[in-house]
Amino acid sequence: MVMDINEIQEYLPHRYPFLLVDRVTEIQEGESIKAYKNLSINEQFFSGHFPGHPIMPGVMIIEALAQAAGILGFKTVDKRPADGYIYYYVGSDNVRFKRPVFPGDRLCLEARMLKARRGIWKFACRAHVDGELVCEADVICAERKIA
Repeated sequence: MVMDINEIQEYLPHRYPFLLVDRVTEIQEGESIKAYKNLSINEQFFSGHFPGHPIMPGVMIIEALAQAAGILGFKTVDKRPADGYIYYYVGSDNVRFKRPVFPGDRLCLEARMLKARRGIWKFACRAHVDGELVCEADVICAERKIA
């Protein structure tokens, strides 16, 4: 199953400049997801991080992983923001950054569901560029009904 940007926007409330998933290449509901973000020099964060040596901020890599995990969570329980639900990023454990991410890179995102209990979801996440590990983290999200 592949999701293009139009379907992704049905499952994530984020929009430019904060939508950090361009395409989903694989998804197994209740298990795992693979997605990617193509990075161009036009990303807003590159102008200030850092001038003359642009790299993607680590918090943005974690956010991209959390968004991919959020898609997996929404698809698993068959809910969408349009139904009045949202996934909040609530924490990370075991975060490690292995190398910087630069303009022109394709950031490959993977999340595997570890556990879900009472609307709290934990995912094992990894980000790669050209097959090289960039970041790994356990990401925790909370499903909430919004008014």
